[in-house]
Amino acid sequence: MSHHEIIATELSLRPEQVARTLALFAEGATLPFIARYRKEATGDLDEVQIGKIEERGRYLAELDERRAAITKEIGAQGKLTDELKGRIALATTKAELEDLYLPYKPKRRTRAMIARERGLQPLADLVLAQGAEQPDVAAARFVDAAKEVPDAPTALAGARDIVAEQISEHAEVRRALRTLAEERGQLASKAIPTKDPQKLQDAQKFKDYFDWREPVARVPSHRMLAVRRGEKEGFLRVVLEVDEAQALGIVADAAPTKPGSPWATELQGARVDAWQRLLASAVEVDVRLVMKERADREAIEVFAQNLRHLLLASPLGEKRVLAVDPGFRTGCKVAALSAEGALLEHTVVFPTLGGDRKVEEAGATIEALCKRHRIEAIAVGNGTASRETEAFLRQLATANRLSGALIVVVNEAGASIYSASEVAREELPDEDVTVRGAVSIGRRLQDPLAELVKIDPKSIGVGQYQHDVHQPTLQRALDQVVGSCVSGVGVDLNTASVKLLKYVAGVGESLAEGIVKHRTAHGRFRSRAQLKDVPRLGARAFEQCAGFLRVRDSEHPLDDSAVHPESYDVVARMARDLGCELRGLVGHPEVVRTVQLEKYVDESRGLPTLRDIASELEKPGRDPRASFEAVAFDPTITALEHLQPGMLLPGVVTNVTKFGAFIDVGVHQDGLAHVSELAHRFVTDPAEVVKVGDRVKVQVLEVDLARKRIALSLKRALPAPPTQGKPAPAAGRPQPGRNNQKPPGDQRQAHQKQDNQPRGQAQKSARPAQAAKPAAPAPQPFNNPFAKLGGLKPRA
Repeated sequence: MSHHEIIATELSLRPEQVARTLALFAEGATLPFIARYRKEATGDLDEVQIGKIEERGRYLAELDERRAAITKEIGAQGKLTDELKGRIALATTKAELEDLYLPYKPKRRTRAMIARERGLQPLADLVLAQGAEQPDVAAARFVDAAKEVPDAPTALAGARDIVAEQISEHAEVRRALRTLAEERGQLASKAIPTKDPQKLQDAQKFKDYFDWREPVARVPSHRMLAVRRGEKEGFLRVVLEVDEAQALGIVADAAPTKPGSPWATELQGARVDAWQRLLASAVEVDVRLVMKERADREAIEVFAQNLRHLLLASPLGEKRVLAVDPGFRTGCKVAALSAEGALLEHTVVFPTLGGDRKVEEAGATIEALCKRHRIEAIAVGNGTASRETEAFLRQLATANRLSGALIVVVNEAGASIYSASEVAREELPDEDVTVRGAVSIGRRLQDPLAELVKIDPKSIGVGQYQHDVHQPTLQRALDQVVGSCVSGVGVDLNTASVKLLKYVAGVGESLAEGIVKHRTAHGRFRSRAQLKDVPRLGARAFEQCAGFLRVRDSEHPLDDSAVHPESYDVVARMARDLGCELRGLVGHPEVVRTVQLEKYVDESRGLPTLRDIASELEKPGRDPRASFEAVAFDPTITALEHLQPGMLLPGVVTNVTKFGAFIDVGVHQDGLAHVSELAHRFVTDPAEVVKVGDRVKVQVLEVDLARKRIALSLKRALPAPPTQGKPAPAAGRPQPGRNNQKPPGDQRQAHQKQDNQPRGQAQKSARPAQAAKPAAPAPQPFNNPFAKLGGLKPRA
């Protein structure tokens, strides 16, 4: 089948939808542009579906490139038979291709190679043929001191080496063994003994895996990545366990023994050698690689989903903000920002240390700044001294000294990364890192998306083992999410930074720099059409980006909307037909609703696009993000020591993983609500219940002061659902809130402190570990997927 037919079958789509989507990508179209402005071509597919088509199309293209390279290489060796060529053509995965290529792949000198050099291939063929001649008699014919074959046993050993290699390089054998390992195998880990006190202490973060075993098919992403990290850091020994009897049964199917054959012992020895010496380790590498890719994919999906919610957090908007980066010893860095985010003034105050005089001075300084700059909101970073600083500010507010400014605690994850970055140096060249950090806190309250795009997403702290997954794949996924969010919200062409502009569909970094340089040299853009004056911004780039860029107070009324310039003509016709000016249509819902959209359907625009246009005309340039809502932590709870089991507290979801959600309750240490504590029902994916940025109410379950761990529950903060009239759960079924909901090894805690997360976002639960190890299942017959092969043939 063609690529679009394969993808259509896999994704349950129509082939013509996939074909047209792939064609758009081939022409250089971007995912946001296709999803928004080419709905007729794709059959109204959404971004997720289009993204899957792109990803799968890329894989199949890479598969074809590898297929061509392998075919060429084997052909150059003169060993490309019609049968082999057909099998290569039918391979559907890279693993299948590599299995077929393995016998012809250049490799280091093996024992089988040496045996062939000694002329023992015919003897190996006799082992496989299982004839009637006695092995020692046949082997005597191959004794040759000159070829380093001094006796019959040496000849037979060499023949077994050849047979073992032929078995190990058989594509169907490797495929069947991988299937066995994936379906029946167990991944196991044990602690590596050490007497080094520091290593013993460092190893404790992996204690859940000191004696751990779980079926390969059930190992979730976070546990796979955790054991790999423990192995990499030298604390764990990880192995893949496969039932040897079942594995040898597969090998025996490939090279069967004939009843009564005198060669049975020789063949059995070769089969055992093939499995133990050659195949077991190769299969472990292959399957663990598959598990790693699967874990990476799940972790990246979680990260991307969290990042999307974080980037699309509600903006306060263009308000004058006082940004406060809290601190004890070094004081609080304070920066006054204009409504556009420009730094107006900055200073340092000491409201938490230094005595009453310092506190009064801090209050007077804050009060003066608020009056001088007509501050409308105060953004307080949620790092060290956050709650103490917030309490100080609320006292000022109670005394009416802050001019009614709204006080908001802001997640400052990544602000320190930004403050030391090249972007920050370019934006604030005359300020030090402490001032830049405060400015970043204030700006992310005004517009989280515009500020967070300046930071490497991996530093924002909403991922799961983000530094352990495949980095190019992660970067591609995160860039796609950022681009989708930026394009979905829209970008002000006259105020956007290079970092923001580069994520607009079709722009990229070099064109973003060109746009800003042109803006600096020639003044603000008065229309979208002026984009064409930017050097190197051609027709294709204009087509891709124009609909996502906004020009306020433009010469054209549609330039501040999501209507693409290519559709300006149809909107003009609508206005003409209604007998009104274009401006009399834009932003007037009652007029827009009188338009009969069916009249404007043509070859390039169908009803899906026309409905989008009408929706945009009703509310031009609308922001898809939710209205801003400040979180209010319990003012009496500011430190870990204040927490007690049973407390009901407000909180904000800061990270969502496959095993639960991390929640900020205002004590500088995020707590973990395990997946079993999220709802009064069985939850398979925490993202079904919560997302990053959600305001929630939680109950404190346990607090471990020594390890700074908090166990939380969402479901216990909610009324229990009625149970009358409901049947009892069936025996063996998972029940809401029960520990049997989680797979063995997940002790209701994150197994590794996550990277680049301030304030303990990788916080583990205080719930004690319960090392529940499953009993090893009794071996069951394995359904060999390739049945009897009828014996291996000698290599060409």
